[in-house]
Amino acid sequence: MSDPPSDDGSDAIHDDGQDVMTPAELIAKLEEAWLNEKFSPELLENRSEVVECVMEQLTHMEANLQRVKKGDAKASMHRMEIDRIRFVLSSYLRSRLQKIERFFPHILEREKSRGEGDPSLLSPEEFAFAKEYHANTETYLKAVALKRMPPNLQTVDMLKAVPEPCLDSFVFLRVKERQENILIEPETDDQREYVVDMEEGSQHLMRYRTIAPLVSSGAVQLI
Repeated sequence: MSDPPSDDGSDAIHDDGQDVMTPAELIAKLEEAWLNEKFSPELLENRSEVVECVMEQLTHMEANLQRVKKGDAKASMHRMEIDRIRFVLSSYLRSRLQKIERFFPHILEREKSRGEGDPSLLSPEEFAFAKEYHANTETYLKAVALKRMPPNLQTVDMLKAVPEPCLDSFVFLRVKERQENILIEPETDDQREYVVDMEEGSQHLMRYRTIAPLVSSGAVQLI
């Protein structure tokens, strides 16, 4: 990855007002969130702070690019990098919207039942979109089908009508932090035969439900 254009090459970015990252570290965080979201069967916790920082960085990069002399070979390289980052950002947000559309009643129910202080799955904008999508879907179903049904069949339970994410699907992952005694088949009676240690840097194909907490904590990366 080429370095984003900057005035002195040492730009620092504040993530959520606490962590300070270089542009390269910020883009690495975006790519990690993108791959996890792309390959996870369920909607993951929103990374709105990363998205906002990336959008600010893109604006900064565009401004710096305007100061590059025309015909400079670096300009085309930086333009390609900006386009690549925009693609990753758009793909990340698109993946999340597709999951919201597919699993909206379950996502809204999970948001409704989460405890105080628990991280939100949705950004404020995504939450508004999910609620509007839910309302529009119900309105459409009533107008097209339900009003023509017998009175006792004119309601629909969205939680039952819409399938839940399949957490038992298998995913590829790379281990970022060594893990010990990972139970890869929780439902089995003889658990000792299905416990494994995962070394840092190793790659595995495992059931998502088993390693979902490790994805959330950042200990593993979906690939």
